[in-house]
Amino acid sequence: MNSTTRPPRRPRPETLARRERILKAAMATFGTRGYHKGPLTEIADQVGMTHAGVLHHFGSKDQLLLEVLRYRDESDVKDLEGQHIPDGIDLFRHLVKTALLNAQRAGLVQAYVVLSAESVTEGHPARDFFVDRYRTLRREAGDAFRLVCEERGIDAPETVDRAAASILAVMDGLQVQWLLEPEKVDLAEASAFAIEAIMAQVLDPREVL
Repeated sequence: MNSTTRPPRRPRPETLARRERILKAAMATFGTRGYHKGPLTEIADQVGMTHAGVLHHFGSKDQLLLEVLRYRDESDVKDLEGQHIPDGIDLFRHLVKTALLNAQRAGLVQAYVVLSAESVTEGHPARDFFVDRYRTLRREAGDAFRLVCEERGIDAPETVDRAAASILAVMDGLQVQWLLEPEKVDLAEASAFAIEAIMAQVLDPREVL
């Protein structure tokens, strides 16, 4: 290493803690008001800072939004070995566990639902994030289906990619219904039912319609 080159300084613990408080406050504000109507001043007030103080940590409102989305995704895998989504049948078990966990964190779910829906609008700063996220999740779910089929000695059907997209759609749609009427929709049980039904149709397809 060049004697004049120094490794990047690690943020101090208090700085990391402050950033996390801002992310949680932003998640609450964006989840309640949406991105465009969620003011930075409201986020700053929640953490006892100024508007400029929030920008000092994240640079811009757009960047804060992207960090909120990354923070949300990291929370899904923080307890997993290697902090990444597993393969094969364990991926589908992870999705069921995630639905069970989401039933205990409505604020996080609401932020995701609102921001993912907003991202389809023209010029939204999170559009590329969600395009990449869904593309990655569809690929991972499709690969998991193929691995399960291989392990069971069956040929993966052509419906695998449709099934992967359908699982994601069902999980996200159930979150909306659950947020609207949590007393009517059991998020964990309904998600598990849907995932198992789609998996059964891939692994042992039958005519039902």
